[in-house]
This record gives sequence, structure tokens and C-alpha cells, in this order.
Amino acid sequence: MEFYLPTEYLLEHGAGRVRDLSMELGAELPFVSGHAGLSFHMAAWMRDNTPVVRDLSQRHPGFDLPGMDELRRVMGSRTRGASWLTFLGQPILGGLGGVAGLRAQLKSPGTTVQEMSGDRAVVSLGEWPEAGDLETGDTLPHYRELARVLEPWMYTHGDAYWGNLTPEEIHRWERRFLD
Repeated sequence: MEFYLPTEYLLEHGAGRVRDLSMELGAELPFVSGHAGLSFHMAAWMRDNTPVVRDLSQRHPGFDLPGMDELRRVMGSRTRGASWLTFLGQPILGGLGGVAGLRAQLKSPGTTVQEMSGDRAVVSLGEWPEAGDLETGDTLPHYRELARVLEPWMYTHGDAYWGNLTPEEIHRWERRFLD
């Protein structure tokens, strides 16, 4: 299941409201994993928009790529990795040592782990979602830290295509916080 809010909503209402809305939705939905953060959104993957999305996603690792609706059928008990808000349920949270075990592994300033009902939690990577910018050295180290913790539970596409990206481009994007 995907929900999109325009950037204007984030700017007008603030990250706190987006976080509250995400938490309200997460409290009501059963999940193994989920996330909220910045994302490219387009009506469809087309050959004309793929080069722009490819270039921007390689420069700004904090942006998610669209198409979660296609992945929900194949992800199973996996996560897409680190995002501004990363929701974790079972068996992922249990495999990480529960809330206490997860907290013990995350040391970056501004990173918080909040327990949720149903043996679930949400990791917040700061007050606002961040795009990062590899050209200016903004590598999002707190996102990288969470990605390393989640790596054993991360979903990978293998040799499948996603949009108009090649399997190599998909692999590079999925590991953007790890390599």
C-alpha cells in the first residue's frame, strides 16, 4: 500500500504533521515493514523520465523510487531499507533484538526508536526527511547506519527489472547506503 503527499503539504504543515499522520496510519495497519520519506512520484515509468530519475536518485540517496505496489507481492518478510521513518514489525524487529536491541545498534544523533503496539517500532532519522547530496558530501550517515543494521533483512530485486532501470542500476540504488 502506498500513500503520497505533495512536497507542498510537507512544507505547509511541517514534518511533525507528516510524521503524526504516518504514525496514525501505521498504528492501524498490520505491517512487517514500511517507510515514509521523500520519494519521486510519477504517473508511470517512461523512457523519457527514466534518465532524470536515475540521475537524481544517484545524486540524492534519500529519495525513494516509486513502485512499492509492485513489490508488496514479492517482498515477504523483508524491508526496503532505511528511510526517514522506517516501520518495523515481526519478524524483522525480533530478529534485530527487539526495540532494545535496535536502539543499542543505532548511535547517530537525532535517531530515535519508538515502540508501537503489536510488537512493532518506528525508527526516525531526524526531525525532517533528507535528500542528501553526494556531490556536496552529504552522504546521510544516519541513514547509512540504519541500512547496515537492516541489511540482513533487506529485499533485493535480483535480476528483475524495475521501471526502465537495468538490474545493475537497481542493485546500485538498493545498496546506496551500504556501498
